[in-house]
Amino acid sequence: MIVSEIREKLNQALKELYPDVSDEKLTLLNTKKEFSGDYTVVLFPISKRKGLPPEVPGKALGEYMVKNFPDLISAYQIIKGYLNLTVADTRWIRFAEDYQNGKISVPAPVASKKIIVEYSSPNTNKPLHLGHLRNIFLGWSLSEILKETGHKVIKTCVVNDRGIHICKSMLGWKKFANGATPQSAGIKGDHFVGDYYVKFSEELKKQKEELIQSGLSPEQAEKEAPIMKEARQMLVDWENGDAEVLALWKQMNNWVYEGFNLTYQRIGADFEKIYYESDTYLLGKNIVEEGLKKGVFYKKPDGSVWIDLTSEGLDEKLVLRKDGTSVYITQDLGLAQLKYDDFTYDESIYVVGDEQNYHFKALKFIMQKLGKAYADSIFHLSYGMVELPTGRMKSREGTVVDADDLIEEMIHVAKTKTEELGKVKDFSEKEREELYHTLALGALKFFLLRVDPKKKMIFHPEESIDFHGFTGPFIQYTHARIRSILRKAGQILPTPLTSPLPEAEKELIKQAEQFPLIVAQAAQEFNPSVIAVYAYHLARQYNSFYADYSVLNAETEEKKRLRLMISAITAGVISSSLRLLGIKAPERM
Repeated sequence: MIVSEIREKLNQALKELYPDVSDEKLTLLNTKKEFSGDYTVVLFPISKRKGLPPEVPGKALGEYMVKNFPDLISAYQIIKGYLNLTVADTRWIRFAEDYQNGKISVPAPVASKKIIVEYSSPNTNKPLHLGHLRNIFLGWSLSEILKETGHKVIKTCVVNDRGIHICKSMLGWKKFANGATPQSAGIKGDHFVGDYYVKFSEELKKQKEELIQSGLSPEQAEKEAPIMKEARQMLVDWENGDAEVLALWKQMNNWVYEGFNLTYQRIGADFEKIYYESDTYLLGKNIVEEGLKKGVFYKKPDGSVWIDLTSEGLDEKLVLRKDGTSVYITQDLGLAQLKYDDFTYDESIYVVGDEQNYHFKALKFIMQKLGKAYADSIFHLSYGMVELPTGRMKSREGTVVDADDLIEEMIHVAKTKTEELGKVKDFSEKEREELYHTLALGALKFFLLRVDPKKKMIFHPEESIDFHGFTGPFIQYTHARIRSILRKAGQILPTPLTSPLPEAEKELIKQAEQFPLIVAQAAQEFNPSVIAVYAYHLARQYNSFYADYSVLNAETEEKKRLRLMISAITAGVISSSLRLLGIKAPERM
C-alpha cells in the first residue's frame, strides 16, 4: 500500500538524516483539501527533540524523499509544522494496474491468530428481535473482516436454552395453550413460544398487583406470586431431571430452533459451532466446585456460592444459588472452558450488549483467579443497545420488534420506494422480489453497522432505505449504476495509462487505494463501521465525479478508457466493502 511505502521510506530517511531520533514514530495524515499534496507528516515531535524549527527537518525529509524515491514522491510542501508529500502519478497508475491484475490484497497481521467470535446468543423463550439483528450483523461482519486480514476465525453461537426465563414460557404454554402447537396455530415456532412468554408475564403482572393491594411490596409480590413459584419449581425439577418437564422443554426448544434457522437463512447468518447452555452449565458447576477447593469462591450460610471481587473494583458476585441452581456466570465459566478445549483459541470475542459489561469483567477476573490459561484471551465486544423512536423495547411486555416482522416491513418499504422510481419495469417478478429482499437487508445491515459498536442507536426504518442518504441502498445503487455503465461500454481494453493524471480521476484512485488499510483498521479496532463509512464516502465521491464528467462520452478515447478503468475499480472496491458487511451488491437496479 502506498501509505505503507511512504512510512517505510520516511523511516529510512529519518535514520539517515537524524539517527538520534530514528525511534520517533511519525504521524502520517491525509493532506487537507485546501493544500497541495496527498499525505502529511507531522514534524513537531522531530523538531522538538532536535531543538530546530520544524521547517528544517521538513525541508531535509522532503528533499530526501523526492531525490531518492522519485517514483513514489514527486513534490513536497511545508506548511508551518507539517510536511505535505505529493505521490507521483506513476505510483497511482501502478496501483490501478495492479488492482486490475488482481495484485492488491489486505495487509496480513503480524501474527495470524485463531479467534472465536461468539454472537447471536438467543434465548429459547422468544423469537429473534431487532436487538439480536445488530448483534448478529456485527458478529458476522467482524468475523469476515478478521478472516480477510488472515486470521483463522470460528463463528460460534451459544443458545440460552435453560433457566428461569425458559421455564416461564414453558409454564405459560402449559397453563394457556390447551395443547396448541405451531402447526395447529399456523405460527412460526419461535413466535409461537414467545407468545406464551408474554402470556406468563401478563399473568404474573396481574397476580403481583393483587398481592401489592394486599399489602406486599413489589419485590415480595414478585417472589410470592403463585405463577412465579411454579416457574422456580419447574427450574428445580428440570435440573433434577424430571421426565415430564424435560420432554416439554425439548419439544418447545425444537419449535424455537426451527424458527431460528429460518431467520438465520434469510439474513445470511452462519455458525461453525453452536453451544447450548444446557450442556455447559454442569461444566460450570464443576468449575465452581474446583474454585471452592482452591479458596477462590466461598459458601454463605444459606448454601449459595460467591466470589469477592471488591479488590478489582467490582463487588461480591453470586456463582451458584442456594438451591444449587446455576446463574448466567456459571454457564459462562463452563462455556469458556469448553471453547478452549474444542479450539485452543488465541482470542475469544464475545459480541454482547453493553448491559453485560459488569458480567464480562467479572468473568475475566474469575478465570484469572482460577489460573485458567485462556483468561487473558477473553474479550467483550460491548455494543450499544438499539432503540426505536418510541423508546426501548421490552420482551415481557410484548413491545419488541421481531426480526421477521421487521424484515417483512423493510421488504415492503424497499418495494414501494423502488417502484416509485419506476426503474424495474423490465424486471421479471422473480428478479423484482430478489431485488426488494437484497435492498431490504442491505438497508437493515448497513444502518445497524454504520454506527460505532460502542454507541447506542435509534433505528428508523424509512431513513435506512433512503436511496440518497447515508444508507446501504445508496451504495448499492451506485454499484448498480457503475455496472450499467460498464455493460454499455462492453469489454474494457487494457490501457497503458500515462501521466499527468487528471485531478478528479486521481482522487478516485486515491480513495480506492485506501481500501486494504481501511479493512486492516476495522479488524484492529473490531469495528465494521469503519468500512461502512468508507464505502459511503467512496460511493458519494464517484457520484460527484459522474455528475461532473462523462464516462462513455469522454472528450478523448484515452480519457474514456481511464474513466472506465476507474469505474471498474470503484465498483470492485464497493462490492468488496459491502461483502464484508454481509450486503449484496446488485448488478442492476
